[in-house]
Amino acid sequence: MVRLVLMFAAIIIEYVYGFPLIPLSVKDGCALVSEEVNLNRMEGEAVILSFGAFESVLKAHNIASPTAKYLITKENGTEDAAYQGGGRVQQHNKQLWFLPAQAADSGEYICTYRNETYCVTGSIKLQVYESNSVDMQKLSHPATAIVGEYLRLSCPSLDDFNVTGRMIQWHKDSSLNVPQRGRAAPFSQERGRLIIPAVRRSHAGVYTCQVRVLINDKQYKVNRILMLTVEGLDPVTTTTTTTTTTTSVPGLSMTYNPGLISSRRYSTIHTPVIQPPVIVSPVNGAIFESVHGSGLDLSCTVLTECQMADSTVVTWLVNDQSVESSYLDGRAVQGGRRVTRVSEGCHIELRLVVIAMTEEDVETELKCVTENQGGRQEVVTQLHLEDSTFTWLVVAVVAVSCFLTVVSVFLYILLKPKRKNKMDYFLARQNSTF
Repeated sequence: MVRLVLMFAAIIIEYVYGFPLIPLSVKDGCALVSEEVNLNRMEGEAVILSFGAFESVLKAHNIASPTAKYLITKENGTEDAAYQGGGRVQQHNKQLWFLPAQAADSGEYICTYRNETYCVTGSIKLQVYESNSVDMQKLSHPATAIVGEYLRLSCPSLDDFNVTGRMIQWHKDSSLNVPQRGRAAPFSQERGRLIIPAVRRSHAGVYTCQVRVLINDKQYKVNRILMLTVEGLDPVTTTTTTTTTTTSVPGLSMTYNPGLISSRRYSTIHTPVIQPPVIVSPVNGAIFESVHGSGLDLSCTVLTECQMADSTVVTWLVNDQSVESSYLDGRAVQGGRRVTRVSEGCHIELRLVVIAMTEEDVETELKCVTENQGGRQEVVTQLHLEDSTFTWLVVAVVAVSCFLTVVSVFLYILLKPKRKNKMDYFLARQNSTF
């Protein structure tokens, strides 16, 4: 019965919105959602489990309800062992909070949605390491940069916490327990991001972003580890030493200044540094909105040196995939690369045209990425659907106004009173004499 209902819902949504839904397998009367991304965390920190893929499936199949009941249990647990109340582990709607997490919390957690019609279930695996046996590699998030790149590092996986930029502190090559303050001093912070204006190979290493969050009027710590790898070679500075000595000529008597007998000159040759390309627009975090079914025309503009324009790569990525490899293939096309000369250098413009927006495109992450020998930069944007209520309201008002105007003109013509026929008159010629 559940399989039949889900198939029927998929057929309706495919007919209405024009895109197919991936069928879900069914086990024990519940539709199964693919596993979430595994989480690796350290004990003593606040941890929040969110079921992102689970929520996306419910939304895509249009079966989520504000009054739905969500139940989160640990593997091999029972529904009676739900995490309710104000204990160390608490369920809040579709999230599970560990305040704080312990090594014993490691395991697989099941989230189940159930109502009179549907039953959907998803799972996520959590691994909590003890502080004295933690492997930095398992906890780290990889990051890659190129020498010369203007780099902005964001503290990852903080979406579930109410965090502002002022709450984030960065440290380099520090341990998890005792961060070494001041090691990241050569760098700057901007709204919680670590800024490295020009990456060098010495910047490679382990970075820790430390956050203090307030939950239920109590402070908890949250740490995230980034492993930065730097590719490329630093610009080379070459020092050339030239030695000049005096030559003795027989039969010639000269007086020498001892300080001038041997002189040494130094000259420094600097290899020209290629400036990395800079994305002028769009800005990082921009949101592009369009109504359902309408098209969207995006443009990425990059500033670079004119002599590097031909070798500068500019491309669009959809959820970290090429447009051709993403789900937008067939509905989105990138092209129309254009190079124009400006006072600062050259602008490279690359367009991305989305033919028709659908519900599937909500929260889609678009990246404009540019790279050349000088470095690499990327900007992240998102797609949103506009609320079409106001648009339809305006259309309805205009349509009603036009209809009432036509009806008024018709009624005026129909009910216009007819004038009586006037008598014919003609002027008689008057004679001025009698």
